[in-house]
Amino acid sequence: MFQYKCLNLISKTGLSLFDENYKAVEDAQAADAILVRSAAMHDMKDMPNLLAVGRAGAGVNNIPIDEYAEKGIVVFNTPGANANGVKELVIAGMLLASRDLIGGNKWVSENKDDPNITKSMEKAKKAFAGTEIEKKKIGVIGLGAIGVLVANASHSLGMDVYGYDPYLSLKSAWNLSRAVHHVNSVDEIFENCDFISVHVPLMDATRNIVSKEGIAKMKPSATILNFARNGLVDEDAVVEALKEHKIRHYVTDFPTPKVADAEGVIAFPHLGASTEESEENCAVMAVEQVMDYLENGNIRNSVNLPNVDMGKCTTAGRVAILHRNIPNMLTRFTGAFAKDNINITEMSNKTRGDYSYAIFDVDSPIVDKAVADIQAIEGVLKVRVIK
Repeated sequence: MFQYKCLNLISKTGLSLFDENYKAVEDAQAADAILVRSAAMHDMKDMPNLLAVGRAGAGVNNIPIDEYAEKGIVVFNTPGANANGVKELVIAGMLLASRDLIGGNKWVSENKDDPNITKSMEKAKKAFAGTEIEKKKIGVIGLGAIGVLVANASHSLGMDVYGYDPYLSLKSAWNLSRAVHHVNSVDEIFENCDFISVHVPLMDATRNIVSKEGIAKMKPSATILNFARNGLVDEDAVVEALKEHKIRHYVTDFPTPKVADAEGVIAFPHLGASTEESEENCAVMAVEQVMDYLENGNIRNSVNLPNVDMGKCTTAGRVAILHRNIPNMLTRFTGAFAKDNINITEMSNKTRGDYSYAIFDVDSPIVDKAVADIQAIEGVLKVRVIK
């Protein structure tokens, strides 16, 4: 029996995947797995049973992933599960920045009691005239699951699309429209595009990727769209540029006191993945990954430990070993199995930075002595008998 704890509301569509071998608990200290969306976990201590955290979403800033890696706690996220919801909001943000629909709607609300509103609006609407997005240039920085969808949708709307991603994956390359122009630097996007949409994770290398220097290269008609993470855009530089009319708009899903009421800013309360479909997709993906890890030892879409997938175990036994990425570890493991007269039928070992994760399928049950022998090897962090 596995026990799990939800720190946030998780879609019932996902939770319904748990069968009779899983039980929801109120006490996080008793949980083998935690499902979370935005709740902060950095101050959560003393969780001795915790094996896995399933983040129903992409960002993991609310989870101490390095600390958990050292403890052998796998942290999963759900890349791509909410991609369509974010893509649609990016398109909406572009339209709102191009056509002053918000101003026009506000005018109607303010003049709703005017008996001549039909006549008055013909004069008033000139103040809300905008531009079309067709044939405009959009630059997409980061061509992951969301960036690819934004690029393809923008092309379908008749836009000229430029993409920048020095780490473009094979999967993204296959899904990306051939009409997208690949550029070798973000400066090419800053200098040429009417819309700049950011879709990269927040890390030291990407913090303020849209910088004061980059903004200075933009057209006065440029609009910056940030539906990825707060911290990717230099807010001081944006506010200054908007005041001086050096850019047209900043559209963001991450309002802060600095930008929330600034002129030229269109801000939303983190609505990117707030659709029924996105929440269901994220929940299903998170639950499936957690279950696969707890039941089979497989790791898919981990943000802190190596991904290893050996499917379901069809042999007599399976053991998973998290260890430091140092020489001769596999030799020590196989030696320990041989000493305990356990024959290995299949194995896989992957590394990620300082950590490695190995799965061994064997043709006889794992005995306690074998577990103790492996756990005693220097560099081993966690040993789990899956079967």
